[in-house]
Amino acid sequence: MPELPEVETVRRGLAPAMEGRRIMAAQVNRPDLRWPLPENMAGRLTGRRVERLRRRSKYILADLDSGESLLIHLGMSGRMLVSGVMLGDYHLDHPAPQKHDHVVLEMEGGARVTFNDARRFGAMDLVRTDREAAHWLLAGLGPEPFGNEFHEEYLVERLKGRASPVKTALLDQHVVAGLGNIYVSEVLFRAGIDPRRAAGRIASKRIAALVPLVREVLSEAIEAGGSSLRDHRQADGELGYFQHSFRVYDREDEPCPTCGTPVRRIVQSGRSSYFCPQCQK
Repeated sequence: MPELPEVETVRRGLAPAMEGRRIMAAQVNRPDLRWPLPENMAGRLTGRRVERLRRRSKYILADLDSGESLLIHLGMSGRMLVSGVMLGDYHLDHPAPQKHDHVVLEMEGGARVTFNDARRFGAMDLVRTDREAAHWLLAGLGPEPFGNEFHEEYLVERLKGRASPVKTALLDQHVVAGLGNIYVSEVLFRAGIDPRRAAGRIASKRIAALVPLVREVLSEAIEAGGSSLRDHRQADGELGYFQHSFRVYDREDEPCPTCGTPVRRIVQSGRSSYFCPQCQK
């Protein structure tokens, strides 16, 4: 599942082609993705101007001049691809239509934005912009990792007394929005914290230190275009490269970059956790 850096990378890639431009034509090729698509989606998008492109947690939101926002969730295999634009010295020509091109947006200025999803685990919806916080996919989400509401005192208070492992606590989208398995593993390694430790039994000073580390890891991943493990592509079709900077994630039995101890993998809540048993206590 794409995590925050992958979604933010896609948002940034879409922005030049979409922000401030009208959707000249919208083509919706099926009635549903993971869930049914909204009624008359093509008609509600066609002619609308994209005022702003935002990200909330792992969702992209395109604010329209109609007062609605197009909510986009990539799911496990969804891709938002841009063509008909310049990339440096190269022009990204429009590709031939593909079998799994489910939604196609022809933008003012000649760009084309295509949502392609072979397994249809992604989703799209239209929601009133002023009521988006109540949307069932967004309701109850915690603060954004880069937002002012996510700070040391907040995280210490939210994790106080929690018996669940710190890895599980940080993956709770009610605590902080957008963090996923890959980046929590990397954050805990840099913090020297064992992912199995009960969140409420870790000193407040160590919990507070996680806040800048979360921002550091996410920022590095965004600059690298995210991590391409299976399906992730940037909006121009390129791979992300942060996976080459993993220190522990997906490196089972490889030497820890700090001490050389073999990296361990365990399963927590159905997900793989990678850590160094020597460096992380």
